[in-house]
Amino acid sequence: MRGVTSRPPLSFHWFLPTYGDSRGLIAGGHGTHMSGDRPATLRYLKQISLAAEENGFEAVLTPTGAWCEDAWLTTALLVESTETLKFLVAFRPGLISPTLAAQMAATYQWHSGGRLLLNVVTGGEAHEQQAYGDFLPKAERYERCAEFLDVVRRLWTSHEPVSLDGTHVRVHEALLARRPDPVPPVFFGGSSPEAGRVAAAHADTYLTWGEPLDAVREKIDWIRSLAAERGRELTYGLRIHVISRDTSEQAWAEAARLLAGVDPADVARVQQNLARSESEGQRRMLALHGGSADNLEISPNLWAGVGLVRGGAGTALVGSHAEVADRIAEYADLGIDHFILSGYPHVEEAYWFGEGVLPILADRGLWRSPNRGEAAASGVTAFVGSRG
Repeated sequence: MRGVTSRPPLSFHWFLPTYGDSRGLIAGGHGTHMSGDRPATLRYLKQISLAAEENGFEAVLTPTGAWCEDAWLTTALLVESTETLKFLVAFRPGLISPTLAAQMAATYQWHSGGRLLLNVVTGGEAHEQQAYGDFLPKAERYERCAEFLDVVRRLWTSHEPVSLDGTHVRVHEALLARRPDPVPPVFFGGSSPEAGRVAAAHADTYLTWGEPLDAVREKIDWIRSLAAERGRELTYGLRIHVISRDTSEQAWAEAARLLAGVDPADVARVQQNLARSESEGQRRMLALHGGSADNLEISPNLWAGVGLVRGGAGTALVGSHAEVADRIAEYADLGIDHFILSGYPHVEEAYWFGEGVLPILADRGLWRSPNRGEAAASGVTAFVGSRG
């Protein structure tokens, strides 16, 4: 058992599966079609959002892509169903103008009371980008992303018109009638050299998928060094699934049940599709299991089974509530501040984690609920900052 720490509390976020949900693993994602047997109706997504808010999650991540519903519209429809929950909206900067994106964020903050966080996704699947009309090569997509974020940042803070005659972005004397208050934190992930440069220059929080501790430490050190060269400091986040139960045996039995429900044909189909990905992060996820269901516990309590059928985040923390809390504390020791979690199904797993793991982390001084402060208890809505 770790001792109580005086570090700032960790921030925990949940996930909105806007392609559908299921009691089993859902095949697809990241450029590959996917759908669950629990359709992603607004009514069901409200249930997940309320479960996340009730259990002390600060925000919910909503994905972007042709394989899911639009994140901006979906989360805007959910704002009035919640009180303190924030929405981490993923979007692709090359598909809309930076001025429009800056305006949308300002409008969202105004109407939601400051509950928008942004996850900028440059796009690692060329075939999906092309389906949206974007034919830039990967390196140039990152160049465009940097120019895009430069304009957006300036529009959010400038009282003077903003102009840029860039290689990919051209804006002339843009100015917002309303600037966002607060400015939405920008979450950004990527494992390529191009991604690292953009993250260091423009991100507030650098995100990585769940890898063994040494690999995560190496990534954080890399980005921290790049950011220091620019005189910047970032926070860091981990995107991972979770299977937490009262005992370790129960958790691993649940992982075995999920794996037993996987169709080998789905594994072959998804692995074939993901093999054409240009994403370095996706390549690293695939390397953890190599397409095989053998030896999926790649480090203590870290299971790579999800990645057999799902693109993107492909690992899960599996174990008793105390074991999962221990692994989270280890990632926190590396410098991870934000944990973006998910599980199948998302309503039930939010309660397993919220009632099982978060109280342990609270006892250790690593977490406190952002939704149950004095203001919330008195009936006044409390909007918390990006760090909780």
